[in-house]
Amino acid sequence: MSTILVIDDNPAVATALEVLFSLHDLSTVHAASPEAGLALLDSEAVDLVIQDMNFTADTTSGDEGRALFAAIRQRHTDLPVVLLTAWTHLESAVELIKAGAADYVAKPWQDAKLLGTVNNLLELADARRELDQRRDGERRRRDDLARRYDLCGAVFADPASERVVALACQVARSDLPVLVTGPNGSGKEKIAEIIQANSPAKGGPFVTLNCGALPADLIEAELFGAEAGAYTGANKAREGKFEAADGGTLFLDEIGNLPPAGQMKLLRVLETGRFARLGSNRERQVKVRVVSATNADLPTMIREGTFREDLYYRLNTIELAMPPLAERPGDILPLAERFLDGGKPLSAAAVTALQRHPWPGNVRELRNVIQRAQLLATGARIEVADLGLPRAPALRGGPAQEPEREQLEAALQRAGGVIAQAAAELGMSRQALYRRMERHGLKPA
Repeated sequence: MSTILVIDDNPAVATALEVLFSLHDLSTVHAASPEAGLALLDSEAVDLVIQDMNFTADTTSGDEGRALFAAIRQRHTDLPVVLLTAWTHLESAVELIKAGAADYVAKPWQDAKLLGTVNNLLELADARRELDQRRDGERRRRDDLARRYDLCGAVFADPASERVVALACQVARSDLPVLVTGPNGSGKEKIAEIIQANSPAKGGPFVTLNCGALPADLIEAELFGAEAGAYTGANKAREGKFEAADGGTLFLDEIGNLPPAGQMKLLRVLETGRFARLGSNRERQVKVRVVSATNADLPTMIREGTFREDLYYRLNTIELAMPPLAERPGDILPLAERFLDGGKPLSAAAVTALQRHPWPGNVRELRNVIQRAQLLATGARIEVADLGLPRAPALRGGPAQEPEREQLEAALQRAGGVIAQAAAELGMSRQALYRRMERHGLKPA
């Protein structure tokens, strides 16, 4: 059962609220002064506070209520506080709403509206507690991962990323091939680094090859090496990536670009650990952990005959799917902070813009946006304009998106005067709704 603390010097008010709330399975405790209310907060578990704004006879300034609210907020930053008074004007309520008060209810109140406000706030508080508990659990799991494994400086906070990183750490112990899938710029190479750093071969080399960055006729030479004269321009023998990675890990990015001949040779190396340089008949033996990555749809390529099915099953003995950044929004701000590297901070509006952008270029796009903003920002903070992002519809202003007086009145009527409910329907904060009500001369019901 939720407990509501009523701080009001009028015993009749406290009794009326206690009766009202008891009929709806809500417990009430009463304090007749700010001092008694603060003492109760220190000694009892309270889910919501309803406080008067004036406690001294013939006082209507609201100064006592403001001081009480400040003291509550200092002690309990997340505790919802409802302001209850017959005297304080809307301007004073807006001032305290901006400071973090949950809502404002005028005396004499309407039972249905007050109950609606209280129930909404209690539900929001419950949801916030559950969210905080979940975030604490996620933070503990991340800390545990960081203690047990070398995460190679990976930055992540979203559960989707955490699952991939945890699985990468788990499979690192074996020497089986791993296929990392995901869109370009999503962090596939970082996953490969984590696998190498936590594998039995962590002391060996970590060699990378982007199969999509080389002409098809040179990829085999890059992988397996070549003897002098093996192809035009090969003036001397050269070591391939497999030889360079012996005793360590070879990361093959864009594996879907490997030509058919290279696919066949790669399959043989995975099966036997043996290969020959181009232009040579002498086979070499290596012990290499292969981690490959692709943004391509390999099963479709198999059906189209452009990728070998047997190689696919060799490569993805273990498959790790890295989601795009848009599907792990919890990573956006931690990554942005890493890319800021102690530079100018982000404004609140810039943070919102980053969270709402779809990030088609993933982590790579985010890094470029932050680096460019650091260079172009002229103020003390990075603003939305410095980011250079296309403006999302939800962020666009202008008269067409500004609710008219009639829309505000209709939303308030549907919500029964409950500010929090009307604000949620209109897609704005309570503070924003109060400002618009003040602008249009609307008073709380």
